Amino acid sequence: MKDSRYTTLTGALNDLKKRGYTEDFNLKENCIVCAGKSLELQPEEFYIDEVHRFEGMSNPDDNSVIYAISSSSGVKGVLVDAYGPYAEAITPEMARKLRA
Repeated sequence: MKDSRYTTLTGALNDLKKRGYTEDFNLKENCIVCAGKSLELQPEEFYIDEVHRFEGMSNPDDNSVIYAISSSSGVKGVLVDAYGPYAEAITPEMARKLRA
């Protein structure tokens, strides 16, 4: 798993899209979902290929993370989430998957 090499969130999203990470994933408590494909993926059904973290310029609490994700079914996309105090509440299985 690679870590951040981008200086902006937008730059990372644009490059990942060019590299085939075209779907938008949303985080649920125990899975990720892709509304565009009506797809729900459990932790064992997807892989974290890259992680890119960003801190807010004006507010250190404004932190975000991009996960480049590929699924066992071949779907590739990104999940953008907060980290730190504003991170979503998720199950221990999802936490292990995303924080590995």
